Amino acid sequence: MSKIRVSIAIAACLLPAVLACSAHAAGVPANRQDPKVQALLEELVVANHILYAQGVVDGFGHISARSPLDPTHFFMSRSLAPSAVTAGDIQEFDAEGNLVGEDKRAPYAERFIHSELFKARPDVMSVVHGHSPSVIPYGISHVPLRPVFHMSGFLGAGTPIFEIRNSAGTEPDTDMLVKSPRLGAGLAQALGKSSVVLMRGHGFTAVAYSVPVAVFRAVYTDTNARIESEALKLGRPQFLSEEEALLAQTSMERLSVRSWDMWKAQAAAAK
Repeated sequence: MSKIRVSIAIAACLLPAVLACSAHAAGVPANRQDPKVQALLEELVVANHILYAQGVVDGFGHISARSPLDPTHFFMSRSLAPSAVTAGDIQEFDAEGNLVGEDKRAPYAERFIHSELFKARPDVMSVVHGHSPSVIPYGISHVPLRPVFHMSGFLGAGTPIFEIRNSAGTEPDTDMLVKSPRLGAGLAQALGKSSVVLMRGHGFTAVAYSVPVAVFRAVYTDTNARIESEALKLGRPQFLSEEEALLAQTSMERLSVRSWDMWKAQAAAAK
């Protein structure tokens, strides 16, 4: 076969993939029949229900996941209480937080938390945002949230505080919600390389390399805050060292599927 014929044959084989990538980049929604997408949507539904059952979110709060087909896109429920989320409620967004496709249902106003964090952190595959009452005091006081037990080693990298006034431009008074790319970018900058960022007078945001681990970190951020607050009543807590935190994180996140399976069963039983 001549070189010309070989080139034509290769081009013919590659053309469908090229066209598919071009179409997706142009804003065509991901194929929801793709096994990877279906599995991810199922995980997101379960994650919403777990976060509600564990008290990390209530009628408010959300979780997202980066698309397995286009890393610049992500999936997240439409504006809805987490306990009520189904696969049909999950929408697709582009890198700027714009809805992809023809879905006209209202998205979460704070989707820019997710779009800007995915943009700033290529290692992040899932983002959780919640308003746990146990965590909020650490974002409005001078007491740092630090790991106090082995399940929260991921806090060892520090829990910076996002001060929304510093990112609001010429109008520092906001409703405390991250409703623009500017504010989302400010949150991403505050997070840096940490796993959790506190949001003054608002809540917290946790990130991870998978949906189950993002849920794990969100749940144990809440648990750590409650334990630390109790310890502070007794005196000065003994925190994990940097090395202890790193080793504990590695060990416990490797086993986090145990918690995920248990929480998944509990959430299903509660429906």
